[in-house]
Amino acid sequence: MRSLFGLAATAASLTLLTLALGQTEALAETIADVAAYQGADRTARLIEGAKKEGTFLLYSSTAPEDMNPVIDAFKKKYSGIDVQFWRSSSDGIVQRSVAENRAGRCLVDAFTSVAAELEALHREQLLQAVKTPLAADLMPQAIQPHGEWIATRLNIFAAAYNTNLVKKEDVPKSYEDLLDPKWKGRLAIEPGDSDWFSAIVPKMGQEKALKLFKQIALTNGFSYRKGHTLLANLVAAGEVPLALTTYNYKPEQLKKAGAPIEPLYLTPAIALPNGAAVSRCASHPNAAVLFYDFMVGDAQEILAKRDFVATNPKLKTVPQGLELTFVDPGKLIDNYEMWSDLWEKTILKPTP
Repeated sequence: MRSLFGLAATAASLTLLTLALGQTEALAETIADVAAYQGADRTARLIEGAKKEGTFLLYSSTAPEDMNPVIDAFKKKYSGIDVQFWRSSSDGIVQRSVAENRAGRCLVDAFTSVAAELEALHREQLLQAVKTPLAADLMPQAIQPHGEWIATRLNIFAAAYNTNLVKKEDVPKSYEDLLDPKWKGRLAIEPGDSDWFSAIVPKMGQEKALKLFKQIALTNGFSYRKGHTLLANLVAAGEVPLALTTYNYKPEQLKKAGAPIEPLYLTPAIALPNGAAVSRCASHPNAAVLFYDFMVGDAQEILAKRDFVATNPKLKTVPQGLELTFVDPGKLIDNYEMWSDLWEKTILKPTP
């Protein structure tokens, strides 16, 4: 997974915000005021302020083909407010944000990324708590006690298989089925998915799960493909017969587009929240908070139409009958070294 958690654990984190905000204390107070305002004219004030600001900078780990429709809808609804979009991996976003603040600069206004990285930014004191009335519409698991990020969608880890390469009768019904020698050389996994591992192992029972996944790795092996979108695309292209850990929305999208791919929800099903946050040193606070509200509100339907699992339960985007186990980002960070070590010994470099 990710070197960012080393950053999150360092004592240097206590000084980063001071370096970045030492000369802008008044601005920080303004950001806090904007983020906390709960008056009846809240949205009108945000729109007025955002139009004066004219733009904001978003750091996001979401692929452009999925983020751009959200950005376009925001710009259409709030004409005159531009969105500058910088896309990177989730750990790249944390590393860049920390480095910028270490240098006494603050460029970013808002974030969309996965839970563990947002939690790392919270621990680095780089996020601003936001109070939005729209949060009441989301599932309880979307809300964080500290209020510095909010889950707007879920990445459900799903297996995916190529329907031209895997016969219907051979489709596995459980992880135990992957012990069959017929899967030798036909399995792939994302090499950074220790977050998935940190949730599925305790759910299955640690001794049982570690033994099972190690046996699969030793018996049939995994190829390692970096990037969940790439992994799904390789399944659709026929280069990977079965991938163990894709994010479910991508095989769903590819299937709708006519690709020979089928998502496969083996249990227990693990959900990784993906959310939105506002930078504590945002120079365009009104635009950033307005976008935060948009992600919690209007964007939910946009995400649902693109096969994401929205955190608004009224949209009913969780696959029917699927019981979800959520990755706990705080526990993942606290126990990062342990899960990284178990992941490597079990999946990446198993030994008999």
